[in-house]
Amino acid sequence: MDDRYGSDVLAAGWREAGRKALPQVPADRDLVVEVAGDGYCGAVVGIEAGHVALEDRHGRRRLFPLGGGFLVDGRAIQLVAPAAAAPKGPARTASGSFAAPTSRARVARASRILVEGKHDAELVEKVWGDDLRAEGVVVEFLQGVDLLDAVLRDDPPSADRRYGVLVDHLVPGSKETRIAEAVARGPHGRFVRIVGHPHVDVWQCVTPRALGIAGWPDVPRGIEWKVGVSRALGWPAETPIDLARNWQRILGAVHSYRDLDPALLGRVEELIDFVTVD
Repeated sequence: MDDRYGSDVLAAGWREAGRKALPQVPADRDLVVEVAGDGYCGAVVGIEAGHVALEDRHGRRRLFPLGGGFLVDGRAIQLVAPAAAAPKGPARTASGSFAAPTSRARVARASRILVEGKHDAELVEKVWGDDLRAEGVVVEFLQGVDLLDAVLRDDPPSADRRYGVLVDHLVPGSKETRIAEAVARGPHGRFVRIVGHPHVDVWQCVTPRALGIAGWPDVPRGIEWKVGVSRALGWPAETPIDLARNWQRILGAVHSYRDLDPALLGRVEELIDFVTVD
């Protein structure tokens, strides 16, 4: 028998009965929407805890709850959170390698990579840090290649404890080259690999393009190199703190291997291979 009075008016959904469903539009970045209640118009700049952030043409931002109450091209819509983007492919590290799956931290190897100073270590960490952690390789700094002999004497390398050493200014006739040749001829040469780049300092391993400069300045003999470079670029260079800040400015311009001189890239990869060989 038909119910002459219809369905229960107090049942769930009675308020929406007969209403036309509004189309759902993802709140994608830069989508321009109007708030129906007050006429505020702005572009989507982000999603925050169930709210959409809109920015108007004057740069002012406001938050509104996602849902109804919005217009797009004069048409009423429901604004919904955009779907998470599907990964486009395997993630890569800053060095360009495929990122390893997340796993427990690996126990550090006995083998080490040694670099001349703190700046070298920080640059290697920034670009190759993920790779080194995946391989269990620790980077230590020497405070100068002159101290390498003492390290090898006090803690000799072996087949299970290899040393890869990265030095600056490894060019024919340099002090660094003479030390590298002496180590290669010595009793530890088989388990030590010394490589380097041709630049006076690791600062120059960052490409000028990354820093937005035409090129690294030439520094006259007799002027400390980092001080001369800083002054030529118009950066403060009166104290060690000034130089430390200048380095942080340089390091901050490095985002991946693309910001580094190839003369450094190949050498670091060579050392990683050397100290991780079984």
